[in-house]
Amino acid sequence: MEIKGVNIFKGNKIIWMVLFLLCTISIIEVFSASSMLTYKGGNYLSPIIKHAATIICGIVMAVLILNIDCRYFKIATVFLLFISFITLIYVLLWGKAENDASRWIGFAGFQFQPSELAKGTLVLATAQVLSAMQTENGADSKTMKYILYLCVPFLVLIAGENLSTAILLGAVILMMMFIGHVPIRQIGKLLGVLMIGVVSIFALVMLVGDEEEVNTKQQLTEKTVSVAGKDNGGEVKKKRGGFLHRADTWKGRIKDFLNSKEVPPEEYDLADNQQVGYANIAIASSHIVGKMPGNSEARDFLPQAFSDFIYAIIIEEMGIWGAAIVALLYIILLFQSGRIAARCANKFPAYLVMGLALLMVTQALFNMAVAVGLAPVTGQPLPLVSKGGSSTVFCCIYIGAILSVSRSAKQRTDIEENGKKKAAYETVETN
Repeated sequence: MEIKGVNIFKGNKIIWMVLFLLCTISIIEVFSASSMLTYKGGNYLSPIIKHAATIICGIVMAVLILNIDCRYFKIATVFLLFISFITLIYVLLWGKAENDASRWIGFAGFQFQPSELAKGTLVLATAQVLSAMQTENGADSKTMKYILYLCVPFLVLIAGENLSTAILLGAVILMMMFIGHVPIRQIGKLLGVLMIGVVSIFALVMLVGDEEEVNTKQQLTEKTVSVAGKDNGGEVKKKRGGFLHRADTWKGRIKDFLNSKEVPPEEYDLADNQQVGYANIAIASSHIVGKMPGNSEARDFLPQAFSDFIYAIIIEEMGIWGAAIVALLYIILLFQSGRIAARCANKFPAYLVMGLALLMVTQALFNMAVAVGLAPVTGQPLPLVSKGGSSTVFCCIYIGAILSVSRSAKQRTDIEENGKKKAAYETVETN
């Protein structure tokens, strides 16, 4: 689109197409899956108008970010780290509690999730450290130490309220270190330590947690009504504070996932396991070809049908082919980001692009795995598709940063000189 000779949508056109397709699918499926919000709010247009406004806001932010030269992103790193740390501390102490977790900060009628800002900030900071520590033989041996000093405090703060987010973000940072040529031996040692840590946390959760203390139905009702903007007056009582205050919830989810016992349909208790049960019903009732958008039946019973489990609704309405197309769009995003990174002459924009793409695609794949029963239930939304405020806006900002690199980064081109290929570097703007 051009306004008075100015091209608004600059950068990689394929990534723009992926963004618009995912946003279009989001508007259609969120509108279809928001029956619970419509019932609670009494206005069938209100949820989708609010969601569409969020997407428009996100696209505006993407346009603003892509017009910033990517080399200036480094300047914001220290400021963003400071803001992320302060807001993560604030949300632990005074954040708005939803689903037995304090993950939100309310401000002027809006809700903000600090972990979304922290995710992009840590990717930005890790890319900067990796680029600064590169030598002729790969990353300096001290690179991992600096990255861990930087990232571990943030991951610990995030893990207390959103363990799955901390794990996924840690995995992305680990992949960035691998891409950044951190010595394999160091990565191997880190993986060993992480495995011991995971086993220890798993054992501690299973020892301390008591899934009988978690009233799943009450939690889901509270979360759904809260999103609709109403207060049901009920609260889930916490029996412990500190890092393990969510151990009961974690233990219940782990045991549900690991329970391989087949339960006959007539004996399955949907009241105790609504999300998994109705997600399976939605997928099974798609009959491969789907029911077409707007015809979902499971949406009226599936908690968070418009958010955490929207992929199950997509399968129910659009069938296996529609679900495959959604998954393919994320793969295209990762592939195109890889192409942009490969052409970058400098390391920082290349690592930044790959980190942001891995952040969104890894979360998307995990959300899909949860929806189809291949991973335990978490609170991870489907990027750019699920209904959400800060998540949607920040994902658009990440896309804007990728587009900025595709537009403004100094890029590597191979030219032929005297019959031989020679590397040349130039700034190439994709209009």
